[in-house]
Amino acid sequence: MRRVVFNQKGGVGKTTIVCNLAAISASRGRKTLVVDLDAQCNASQYLLSSGEAQAEAGTADFFENTLRKGRQSNDLQPFITPTPFENLSVMAAHPDLEELRVKLEAKHKIYKLRQALETLEGYDAIYFDTPPALNFYSQSALIAASHCLIPFDCDDFARQALYNLFDTIAEIKDDHNPELSVDGIVVNQFQTQAKLPARLIAELKEEGHPLLDTAITSSIKVRESHEASVPLVYFAPSHKVSKQYAELYDVLGRKRGGKRR
Repeated sequence: MRRVVFNQKGGVGKTTIVCNLAAISASRGRKTLVVDLDAQCNASQYLLSSGEAQAEAGTADFFENTLRKGRQSNDLQPFITPTPFENLSVMAAHPDLEELRVKLEAKHKIYKLRQALETLEGYDAIYFDTPPALNFYSQSALIAASHCLIPFDCDDFARQALYNLFDTIAEIKDDHNPELSVDGIVVNQFQTQAKLPARLIAELKEEGHPLLDTAITSSIKVRESHEASVPLVYFAPSHKVSKQYAELYDVLGRKRGGKRR
């Protein structure tokens, strides 16, 4: 299973969702990899900063390798770093990703990540963290993924962006990745007492958008988890948001016909 969490709008919580779903996967005994494709490196910091592990290489090094004539390799293991959490590893990002992007686009390297992942063995689940834009890296993830989860933060601008987002995913599915399926829309940073989120959710349901029943509520505990660089399943396993992530993980598992673990 390869899942990308994608939305072209920033601030919707992609990194938090990726890292917490991946951590739950790992905590349930599944060998799990997070591929960080965002030059801001937030997923890498979230998963590595609490321990002594340092990423000696990562996604930027992998893509730079694809640009070297005669020295290309599909072996991803040299670019993967174990996190302090059992069964959880990361292909860490680096700010150099932004500088590399233009070169990769010019050389048409958009399929290289998928090709490399097809030869990677030993992982039960792979999650992609993407930049908040439809660029080379987010397209690479959408081409490499089998599932796409769309976060929505109950903002009217985010609702307008959804319409273009579904068109984008459909185009990539048609042109590059017929196996890509949309898991649905997960409401994130939900404020239960506010009127606007409830109205926007009702409107999206009326329009027929695939909203998942599980929502992730807003909580300071999430920010504390970020600061500690410890995903919620380890940081506060009994907290309501941790339980919401566990429920979301199970819902996604049932949607793809897998067993609950």
